[in-house]
Amino acid sequence: MKSQDTNTQTHVSSPNPSSEPIKLDIEHAVVEDDPRIWSDTKKNVVLFIISGASMISGLCANIQNPANAQIEQQLHTNSGDISLSLSLSILIQGSSPMIWSAISEIKGRKTVYLFSLVLFTLGSVIVAVSRTIGFVIGMRILQSIGASAVLTIGATTLADIYEPHQRGKMMGIYYSAPLVGPSLGSIIGGALTQGLAIWGGLMFLAFLLLFKDTFRKERSMTYQDVLKRRLREQQSSEAKDGSRNISEKESQVNDEDHSSSNDIEAQPTVIPASAIREVQLSIVDVNPFPPYLSVISRKNNIAILIASGLIFAFSFSIMYTCARTLSMYYNYDALKTGLVLLAYGIGSMSGSMLGGRWSDRTLARLKAANGGISFPEMRLESTKVAMVWLPLSVIGYAWVCQERANVAAMCVMLFLAGFLSIWIYASTLAYIVDANTGRSSTAVATNASFRGLFAFVATEIAVPLQDSIGDGGLYTLWAGLMIITNCIILLVLYKGRKWREASAEREKRMLDGK
Repeated sequence: MKSQDTNTQTHVSSPNPSSEPIKLDIEHAVVEDDPRIWSDTKKNVVLFIISGASMISGLCANIQNPANAQIEQQLHTNSGDISLSLSLSILIQGSSPMIWSAISEIKGRKTVYLFSLVLFTLGSVIVAVSRTIGFVIGMRILQSIGASAVLTIGATTLADIYEPHQRGKMMGIYYSAPLVGPSLGSIIGGALTQGLAIWGGLMFLAFLLLFKDTFRKERSMTYQDVLKRRLREQQSSEAKDGSRNISEKESQVNDEDHSSSNDIEAQPTVIPASAIREVQLSIVDVNPFPPYLSVISRKNNIAILIASGLIFAFSFSIMYTCARTLSMYYNYDALKTGLVLLAYGIGSMSGSMLGGRWSDRTLARLKAANGGISFPEMRLESTKVAMVWLPLSVIGYAWVCQERANVAAMCVMLFLAGFLSIWIYASTLAYIVDANTGRSSTAVATNASFRGLFAFVATEIAVPLQDSIGDGGLYTLWAGLMIITNCIILLVLYKGRKWREASAEREKRMLDGK
């Protein structure tokens, strides 16, 4: 009989609980001061702080869109340089989280938050007084390196403190915060450039004084893997001196490594607490590539990451090209452009919060119908309600812009496109966390790298395509890409569980062979 799903989100290890003892996955390993059982007040404080900090990411990426035309004039540059400043910022913001994630799995979340906010604040102070496009690009890259950590590690922090059945709602609330950023940036504009540095400083103090780290070494597969390697190295060294101490610890590790369970994610190796205390890892143990490769080696992850990247790229493309359309064909200044783009921001925020709640409700309903047993793919069922309407809203936006229709019609299409795209994205983000037990930080960082790469390409090609085929042609193409995105998500919905189980079995065989 086929083994139970590798990410079963229940404490029952099989449909027949009398046949096997209860097993807990690595996310439920026993730890001191368990963040999962903190009071609601304490959790809400964490949610409030990381949501406030995550606004930085949205502001950093989109703050200049409404004022691109003015920036070209003031800095005596061209649209190519403006596109480069945006696309490089997006690319860096997507690639940096791999490093931040690896550090957070060794040194904890709080350390990453504090250090990254220092970098962000420093970049914000300098970019506010920059007078050349080269210097602006350089400091925006520094801003992006700092801002990238908050958005990625924030989702991981929520996974630290909330159970899977709560994550959709909380992810929706949390992710709505960075969507506020572009909306505020669109209206306030240049005045917010100085405000970014102040907000970064305030968030630094909030994390320093009010935030309690949610990271627990016993629940991190990355930490456990690195620690096992260190223990083996010490075993080899100590063996030369005839010591048996590390050998005894390694024996405990190996006993757990060769567990008879077929589900390596439901019963992972957890290093004894005594070994964790005696062997302290440092920053030199940080290597982002092994956990990154473990995430992208799974077909279900690759598929959902591509879908997530396409949705994110669409979001950046429409914000950038809409600002350009309003400036060139409607003669809108930065304030008026910002007010129009606010429609997309409000739609995105609404889609994030409502989509996250619907995602949790869908998961709960399907779990109840499945005898109390759930698996991550169930959550993707919630995206179906938006799939039909998203491509249609994108096509509507395409030809409203192409025909230079009334701005009110553009606002309606922007709202719908934002609402429907982020409705789907909220569920894919929660799925990425749920489907990578013990590797949530790495999974979210990998998602950020895909988003950044896709958005970088989208931003670089947006202007040439807009100039050559117009908004109508460009966003008809995007409607087609959204149809492909929907098909990919449906593929994961129906095939993802089988793919994950096959990957888990393969990883188990590799571990047993060591």
